Amino acid sequence: MGQRQERLAERLDRAGQGHLLAFADRLDAEQLSSFLDQLEALDLDRLGGLIRSVIGTEPSAREADIQPCDMIGLGDDEEHAARDRAAAARGEELLSEGKVAAFMVAGGQGTRLGYSGPKGRFPVGPLTNRSLFAYHAQRVLATSRRYGAPAPLYVMTSAANRANTELAFEEAGNFGLESEQVVFLQQGMLPAVDGAGRLLLASAGSLCMSPDGHGGSLRALAESGALDDMSARGVDEIFYFQVDNPLARVLDPIFIGHHVAARAEMSTKVVAKTDPGEKVGVLAEIDGRVGVIEYSDLHASQADARDDQGRLRFRAGNIAIHLLQRGFVSRLTEGGLELPVHRADKAVPCLDERGQLTSPSSPNAVKMEMFVFDALGFAERVVTQEVARQDEFAPVKNAEGADSPETSRSALVAQAKRWLKAASLSIPDGPVEVGPLFALDQEEFLANLTRGDFGPVFDRS
Repeated sequence: MGQRQERLAERLDRAGQGHLLAFADRLDAEQLSSFLDQLEALDLDRLGGLIRSVIGTEPSAREADIQPCDMIGLGDDEEHAARDRAAAARGEELLSEGKVAAFMVAGGQGTRLGYSGPKGRFPVGPLTNRSLFAYHAQRVLATSRRYGAPAPLYVMTSAANRANTELAFEEAGNFGLESEQVVFLQQGMLPAVDGAGRLLLASAGSLCMSPDGHGGSLRALAESGALDDMSARGVDEIFYFQVDNPLARVLDPIFIGHHVAARAEMSTKVVAKTDPGEKVGVLAEIDGRVGVIEYSDLHASQADARDDQGRLRFRAGNIAIHLLQRGFVSRLTEGGLELPVHRADKAVPCLDERGQLTSPSSPNAVKMEMFVFDALGFAERVVTQEVARQDEFAPVKNAEGADSPETSRSALVAQAKRWLKAASLSIPDGPVEVGPLFALDQEEFLANLTRGDFGPVFDRS
């Protein structure tokens, strides 16, 4: 055993992870060097704290004080319209000054969809087969053109899909964006552990690793240099969204305006839950701080409770669209503050004590991941804005059923037909599609119509 391996073995032993080198004698020199690189890169002190937070801890017996959160609600009267016009004007001012960046979280593969490749490549356009990547990038392009300032798009990838994601943008000419507008970064990874907190081996020379969750995106912004890049560009606000929702109103000026008017450090969009059993987290005040409660953690009495208007008391459904001050993200990441890790029990192929690869049929491992919405609890000021589900939320998550390609495409078609109806145009029986470069909203759709635009696809290049 060389000196490098001996020193590392001592560190691992002190951290209770000495077993990781048990099968190192099976590796050739190149494989061993690569494995030692992987092990030396581990921050064992940080990792030990994360493991202790998910292994062997008993839940607190104290019940949290949970109350519905304040939110900017929907309304169709003049008072609401004037409120949103004022917010839009403020948001448009920031967009024209180049103060807002788009941040797309796109680290997932299309496995649940039966699709091979990054989920962002998945074709969801009802008639054009426009990809999820294309919808979002074209919204950034259309916004840049509208306000005369090139908004940057930061794309968070994973180790599994970075190369393919960059290829997708390259093949599409960045979907019309200038090359300097698009910045790729990669989310971090965390090792899987067994029930005793021991790291698992995928082979004699590699750990069982998995992405650290969308909460890891904030750490990735800092470690990749993206925050510094934003600062150099003069970006003050980060518009966070996930790739799977083609209806997401990326860089929405109304949302931006409400956020900055309140001097909020982090804000979020929500849609109203109408079914107490809908499997979506809800925004609420938890011990006086805004946060998200997973649907499985709401007591039945809370989930079913209604206000004096018959609406669910806890109805602010989280749709994973946020605004964050760049300075707030810097404070979170530079000060050593760590978002909590959440435990997920999974069946993970790994080496057993004899060094044989096993493929368990039941959970044998704990994966650790962070959720971006946990950052809400650290924000001094938070805005929660309600938006119309039919206009802003139609994610592609499952191969069939709820939140599937079929339901997402149907939502895109339904939106296009509502805009046609508003234009007093005849509505075809079949699908209709409006591209982001034609219109970002109904108002722009009506303004851009010409005599030659009365087909089933409304698009621009």
